[in-house]
Amino acid sequence: MIGSKCQIFYEKDPFVVSSGKMQYLYDEEGHRYIDCISNVQHVGHCHPVVVESITNQLMSSTCNVRFVSSKLTECADQLLKTLPGLDTVLFCNSGSEANDLALRLARDFTQNHDMIVLDHAYHGHVTTTMQMSPYKFDHGCSIQKPDWVHVAPVPDVFRGMHRLDDQHLNDEEKLHEAGQKYANEVLQLLKKAEQQAEVWLATLLRLSNPVEVKSSHLKHTSNWIRQDRAVLLGASTPQRWICARHCHNGQTDGQWIPVAAVVTRKEIADKLGGNPVACAAVLGVLKVIKDEKLVEHSHKMGGVFEKELYGLMKRHECIGMSEVREPDSELAHSLIMNLRQNYGVLLNADGPHTNILKFKPPLCFNEQDLREVVDALDKALTQMSC
Repeated sequence: MIGSKCQIFYEKDPFVVSSGKMQYLYDEEGHRYIDCISNVQHVGHCHPVVVESITNQLMSSTCNVRFVSSKLTECADQLLKTLPGLDTVLFCNSGSEANDLALRLARDFTQNHDMIVLDHAYHGHVTTTMQMSPYKFDHGCSIQKPDWVHVAPVPDVFRGMHRLDDQHLNDEEKLHEAGQKYANEVLQLLKKAEQQAEVWLATLLRLSNPVEVKSSHLKHTSNWIRQDRAVLLGASTPQRWICARHCHNGQTDGQWIPVAAVVTRKEIADKLGGNPVACAAVLGVLKVIKDEKLVEHSHKMGGVFEKELYGLMKRHECIGMSEVREPDSELAHSLIMNLRQNYGVLLNADGPHTNILKFKPPLCFNEQDLREVVDALDKALTQMSC
């Protein structure tokens, strides 16, 4: 009944989710799992504020986008408050659709055709976004990379082209130098492109190769882009924004409700519409993020989590494997299954070698959850003699 190309988590040993509440999922037998994998339920599963906002709108009207709705303008206004310097919102149904629209807008505005993307990046599952997603065309996808797509190396200082020695991985001066080198790679691609190229850049490659793009790389790259009069298309997360001519959300804004957005300037695009139910979902999510101070909370949890993960790395040699830096896909898969079956923690692995553990919990993920996950990782790795 379900197409073979549709991917599901834990395909070889699936389980049925019967309900979800905030950062937890429950199976049919009532077992609780800490959800570090869903990635679109930003403020948690079934958050009462979001549920109420959606329900009230469903009971009021469900008109399509050709009717004017107060929710449309209210939602656009709230989004623009988070993105100073931009003034127009284009609502879409998914991140893929938003990325496709951003590409069309950039091409129409600049009359340039080429695109520079980061290696291993994923931008969506419509034809154009798959054509510019190395995550797809480098891994057996029938859609191949067209000539107008140019691939820049991931600014990875651990295993990348311009890697650093262990003692320099947290050295700001060395990181700045590496950022300059990676930015120069983008400059060479700008010179190589047959036409001036747009540059598609994210602050964090969350899906395909979870590597944080350092500020030094962003600074040098954006300088080259401005000099070349290209357009920087910036992806965003609830924690960090890049604002250039476009800023587009690559994940759904409204929990599970299909809605995304491209935020730009009036010189580039005119305003389109969004249905009122989707806008109600977005407004509910934005209200929760603001009222519960989830951006500040996630920043705090990120700092604690980073400290705990460094502690794990000191206790378990298999994390990082700094001496040889060889990826271990089999270990990552075994660890994920162990965590789910024995510790009630849901994780996934990705990256070019499927060896990077991805943590994508909702923003309500708290310190108790964090320490429970770290403790589970510690015990599982010890159990696996890692």
